[in-house]
Amino acid sequence: QQCVPAVIVNPAAPIGPRYIEPTPTGRIVVDFINGRMPAYVDTGLNLVHVEDCARGHLLAFERAEIGERYILGGRNMDFKEILDALSRITGIPSPRLRMPYSVAWCAGVVNGLVAQITGRRPMVPLDGVRIARYKMDVSSEKAERGRGYRTGPVETALERAVQWFREQRMAPSERK
Repeated sequence: QQCVPAVIVNPAAPIGPRYIEPTPTGRIVVDFINGRMPAYVDTGLNLVHVEDCARGHLLAFERAEIGERYILGGRNMDFKEILDALSRITGIPSPRLRMPYSVAWCAGVVNGLVAQITGRRPMVPLDGVRIARYKMDVSSEKAERGRGYRTGPVETALERAVQWFREQRMAPSERK
């Protein structure tokens, strides 16, 4: 039996420019800028600048121990914190209404059915609601110890994501 020398890197929730089709994290930014986020759920994510994440992959290739796994994260943030940061960047008000999980789940079910009928992307994807039930706080301490992994401010990643989505006309330059 032969073993392949491998290292596993697990990125948290990358954010930044250059999404051809927005990832779920990028979709948060696009939906926020386009005014499609009237409420939020009490959850959390670990956001990491996509460029820091890419550097983490290279560092893992160069310095990681074979057979080990490393989390490439940035900063643990409540979802409301993320929306408030986007509000400061864009000038768009952050939603104030916190939606209970049960209401979000029902909205996801109904919205999913409507999306199937209309052929449009659901505004409240049920899979996203299910994931939001759990805060996804992680630590990159192992990747930082002796591997040189460091991250910059998440706000910079959010600013660059907003700028890029606007340049790609996925989101308006300013709210009407």
